[in-house]
Amino acid sequence: MGILLTLLFGAIAGWLAGFFVNKDKCGLLWNIIIGLIGGFVGGWLLGLIGATGSFWSHWYGQIISAVIGAVVLLWIWNKIKK
Repeated sequence: MGILLTLLFGAIAGWLAGFFVNKDKCGLLWNIIIGLIGGFVGGWLLGLIGATGSFWSHWYGQIISAVIGAVVLLWIWNKIKK
């Protein structure tokens, strides 16, 4: 069940990040990949600035963290593509 929730949170995070950065829709698999990697990046970035606590351990904090990381990843990706 944990893997399914991770994939679901990754898909949600990638989908939401696509609204902020990417205007073209790339599909569910791309959203899941970006969301999963974004979860790691977001957790790392929030750890760097000291944003820790119980908020980030709940499901909504994890999705927000993954969206932040996915937005950063998509922004970097778009800069590299240009």
